[in-house]
Amino acid sequence: MGRVSCFHLFLISWRINKVKDKKIRVLISKVGLDGHDRGAKLVANSLRNAGMDVIYLGLRQTAGQIASAAIQEDVDYIGLSFLAGDHLTFVPKVIQKLKENGGEKIKIIIGGIISKEHLPKLLDMGVKQVFLPGTPLSEIERFIKEKR
Repeated sequence: MGRVSCFHLFLISWRINKVKDKKIRVLISKVGLDGHDRGAKLVANSLRNAGMDVIYLGLRQTAGQIASAAIQEDVDYIGLSFLAGDHLTFVPKVIQKLKENGGEKIKIIIGGIISKEHLPKLLDMGVKQVFLPGTPLSEIERFIKEKR
């Protein structure tokens, strides 16, 4: 019973390589009433050009809609853009909806106009990274690829 056949080793190796070869999937969205989406669209386009599968939900989504779509699309990351200062209101709601629906493995990154005073609180609640204005798009791409 302690023996592993060559076939089983092949299957294990195949599954590991399949996971490595899987394209990174990212959902980008705006939550709440903020209607400024230029930055979110730029990030979505940049990630797509970097070889990632990108699902762009667009403006005025609820936390539930974002969590549901992220789970259905089997994404690795959710990227949220904030310009209206409502990140401390909506990020916990998205995280809660993910937990309620089995999506706790999905990583969250955010960007936009975020007060530096809020960074520790956002990271403590589970946000993997916060990208402030002026962050090069290549830095966002690199972070996602390295922290996969």
